[in-house]
Amino acid sequence: MFRHAVTQDIFLRILEIRDAYPLLALINISRQQLREWLPWVDGTSTVQDTENFIRAGLNQFASNNGSQLGIWYRGELAGVLGMHDLNWSDRFTSLGYWLGTPFQGRGIMTQSCRALITILFEEYDLNRVEIQVAADNRKSQAIAERLGFQKEGHRRQAEWLYDHFVDHIVYGLLYNDWKAARNS
Repeated sequence: MFRHAVTQDIFLRILEIRDAYPLLALINISRQQLREWLPWVDGTSTVQDTENFIRAGLNQFASNNGSQLGIWYRGELAGVLGMHDLNWSDRFTSLGYWLGTPFQGRGIMTQSCRALITILFEEYDLNRVEIQVAADNRKSQAIAERLGFQKEGHRRQAEWLYDHFVDHIVYGLLYNDWKAARNS
């Protein structure tokens, strides 16, 4: 299985069924904050729900079509970093991420995304990585911008979030831009 050390304190690993209880516990303590931006929170209330999510991620990984990575900080599950639908012919993917409330503000997500993006460009030979963020989610936008993503567009009413639509900002990072930034 995939495991990657990001720093001495942070590592990424494919979520496994054994992670269902800690994942649900992290969702539960972060539920109010996560619900503001993520449409799946109300539908994730049991261990069976998190097991189903993990199984779907394992199937995605097995079919070479992305993955759901747990982010561990000092041995604790801190969040999830998902690589959605790898498009091998056009050499691109999109990322989605969330961090539990107790782990925010430490640079964990920025460092985790940076590590995964390096893998995607250097090992997977992708040309483009995309992130779509709710237009009012300034914290997630700041992560994309710190990583060098460029704001490419605004999708109006892109997602139904419980009782209203939210707009999305589309961010993109190209291999050549990423490489130039690393070499400067």
